[in-house]
Amino acid sequence: MTAASEPARAAGSRTHRAGTGAKTSAAATFALVFGVSGLISVLTAILAWVGLVLGIIGIILGIVGLKMAGRPGVTGRGVAIGGLVLSILAVLIGLGLAAGITTFINNEGAVDRLQQQVDDLRDKLD
Repeated sequence: MTAASEPARAAGSRTHRAGTGAKTSAAATFALVFGVSGLISVLTAILAWVGLVLGIIGIILGIVGLKMAGRPGVTGRGVAIGGLVLSILAVLIGLGLAAGITTFINNEGAVDRLQQQVDDLRDKLD
């Protein structure tokens, strides 16, 4: 053994021991993943219903992640809070979008105006 190989081995063993400490809660990580994907889905407006479902799942996982982060040796409180916030935003935006679409569809005047615009565009293309 040479002196050059000993510090490298010692540095590697230090990082190995430090990495075996606290573990991030899987529920917190999944809450963040579901929150981000739910928010992106809701913002596309086409996949708003998917984002709403993902947001609800993210809220549940965020709450579970917060409870798990309170255990000794488990981290991820910030990740769980981030996932929870994004999931709540996805659900609120999804519900607002659903309410707006429902209101628009139930308004006969708005639907008639939209149909008139489509007919005008069709006439211009012919």
